[in-house]
Amino acid sequence: MAKPFTKLAAIAAPIMRTNIDTDVIIRIDRMIGNSIRGHLGKWAFGALRYLPDGSENPEFILNREPYRQAEILVTGPNFGCGSSREAAVWSLQEMGIRAIIGSGFGDIFFANCFQNGILPIVVDTAIVDGLAADVEATQGAGRISVDLEEQTITSPSGERHHFEIDPRRRAGLLEGLDEIQLTLRREHEIQAFQASDRTERPWIHLAGN
Repeated sequence: MAKPFTKLAAIAAPIMRTNIDTDVIIRIDRMIGNSIRGHLGKWAFGALRYLPDGSENPEFILNREPYRQAEILVTGPNFGCGSSREAAVWSLQEMGIRAIIGSGFGDIFFANCFQNGILPIVVDTAIVDGLAADVEATQGAGRISVDLEEQTITSPSGERHHFEIDPRRRAGLLEGLDEIQLTLRREHEIQAFQASDRTERPWIHLAGN
């Protein structure tokens, strides 16, 4: 069960490169082993975050204060594209990211965010650019506020923007439930349907089918 997401006011880091894929977010060689979950946060954005000698790259935004404490990313188009890799979401979650705001995401990455308690928000490119500019103008000191109950984003300068989230996915995040847990909440409805269907179409439920 994920941590419920209702409201968040946090430091945001703009990473505005286009087409940051899941291999950039977490390299495949960091996923080798039987117990990778819980140990991926330090490897998120590894190619950008570290120099060839293993030291931190001082030019990468998440290595600088106050962005080290960022819980929100403001991202360029098509963030999370590429291969299906749930560990990409795990790595971001483990480094403290709770929301990502962008103009578009890779489809599988987008779905995996909801499954793991991260809120991906899609808004117009102009809004994304404005939020990034606002954050940069305050040198990271200004916070972005995200209200999932009201479905609003408030920029550091106080501009408010509305966003839309699928109602089922919104409910899951608000209550900290994944898709399976949401389905199990309707167990009585499912059982009632199955009982009715067995009566109306018994041939479908023959033994062995």
